[in-house]
Amino acid sequence: MLSGSKVGLRARHEDDIPVLRAELYDDVVNASRAESRPWRPITPDAKDSRLVVDDKEEGHVPFSVVELDGGALVGTATLWGIDNHNRTAHIGLGLLPSSRGKGYGTDVVAVLCHYGFVVRGLHRLQIETLSDNAAMLRSAERNGFVREGVLRSSAWVMGTFLDEVLLGLLAQDWKPE
Repeated sequence: MLSGSKVGLRARHEDDIPVLRAELYDDVVNASRAESRPWRPITPDAKDSRLVVDDKEEGHVPFSVVELDGGALVGTATLWGIDNHNRTAHIGLGLLPSSRGKGYGTDVVAVLCHYGFVVRGLHRLQIETLSDNAAMLRSAERNGFVREGVLRSSAWVMGTFLDEVLLGLLAQDWKPE
């Protein structure tokens, strides 16, 4: 397990999947804001590619996020779009509603940076988030990410186009805590 100050990132367990599905992906509004594809219902026993881990997939590393104090599941984190040639990747995370506003997001981003830069030897990490996602913007910037641009009206979310903010962090600019 990779540990931060409040949370740990560990392998996805089979019993995490029903909780993540119910708390994150069955919530139409949350799932629509978090993903770049339309929401659709998934049957309870389906092997949902957003949640089930394919250990052979090298470009996508999903984690379950757990509290260090007690081990409760609090969300999901992913290093995705890993490009080993250019040594880049994207960061994504989703916290259960009851776990938001506790500083876990900032800690998750820090641990993903450690994984990307130290464990994987990457050069650049990138985050794309909706422009009104203040919590993610704050978590990214607290970890040294720089706003590099706005993708105007690039995300179709619940009947309207929203802007996305593009943030980046280079290994040489990262300051681990």
